[in-house]
Amino acid sequence: MPSGVARNAQGVRWDHLFIVDVVPAGARVLDLGCGKGILLKMLSDAKKVRGTGIEIVEDKVYEAVARGVTVYHGDFDEGLSYYPDNSFDYVILSQTLQEARETVAVLQQALRVGHFVVASFPNFGHWKARLQLLVTGKAPVTGSLPYQWYNTPNIHSLTIKDFRAFTRTHGIRIVRHFYVGPKRPLRFWPNLRAAYGVFVLEKVAPEETVVRPGEELPADE
Repeated sequence: MPSGVARNAQGVRWDHLFIVDVVPAGARVLDLGCGKGILLKMLSDAKKVRGTGIEIVEDKVYEAVARGVTVYHGDFDEGLSYYPDNSFDYVILSQTLQEARETVAVLQQALRVGHFVVASFPNFGHWKARLQLLVTGKAPVTGSLPYQWYNTPNIHSLTIKDFRAFTRTHGIRIVRHFYVGPKRPLRFWPNLRAAYGVFVLEKVAPEETVVRPGEELPADE
């Protein structure tokens, strides 16, 4: 996980705090690509969730289990198909969506097994990434995108604007959203200024609109 993920004064990631705030007490949670189980542990302590994680890196699985959370070793690109419909209240893709081989399939499966999906990802439209690409002509390396092009785990390069357009065309509603700058949460011009975006999603019924009345998202650039 990139070390540049914005944190508060206590060293806790802002996106983790948002997710803990969103998920209700006692919820059934599946964390895909859960890493060392830090978020699952926070949810367990703060909200007493019934949490399960899936992580492909074996050493991280051991660290997560040592924290007292339930984590299975495996690839979430494939593992979701084993769960029945509505097995979870929340499925979390925290900084892992851009690493999924089949983005559409993963989100469809996540929305099938969970009522809500929380997805977060680094914003490739951040002004530093744009400036580096413009000035140097090279793939950008920033706090939220700390990898070189040849060793990055990020398969897909997407912006906040890309993702919002994606949800509209794939029948997914954005229920809540949260934008994180290099150091703190922010509200304005997220596609330009946000290092990360965090979205709470749900599947839209055919007769419904993607955005509920009163939930229009702010314009971006």
